[in-house]
Amino acid sequence: MNVESFNLDHRTVVAPYVRLADTKVLPLGDVIVKYDVRFTQPNVAHLEMPAVHSIEHLFAEHSRNHSARVVDFSPMGCQTGFYLILQGQPEFAEVLELIEATMTDILGATEVPAANEVQCGWGANHSLSAAQEAVTVFLAGRAGWENVTA
Repeated sequence: MNVESFNLDHRTVVAPYVRLADTKVLPLGDVIVKYDVRFTQPNVAHLEMPAVHSIEHLFAEHSRNHSARVVDFSPMGCQTGFYLILQGQPEFAEVLELIEATMTDILGATEVPAANEVQCGWGANHSLSAAQEAVTVFLAGRAGWENVTA
């Protein structure tokens, strides 16, 4: 299938994990990479939307303090994780460090950035505590982030 994740057997993965999902060379030679940042076990558990939405805002804001490579951080429709898109081809260790540093920032946050009706399309749909709870669980699995399958 054309969509990389549709070719992934979701029954074989073990969350939480981080995996390189795609590399694209753009028409002018620029390279972007997409990482699957999986929080919960597919088809077993999912994140509630206020947590997803808040993690998206928090990661998008805080990650840019750690790297100029960040292009986008987007939630998966299945609510089990996110896609992190970066410019260039950083070493995998650099990607893991970026994710870990940003998640640590999220734990120290006192508010969700841009969680209001002026800056967000659904400003009321946020929960800092739910985001921090999900990030705590994700960080607790740090030792296994590089192991995608059992």
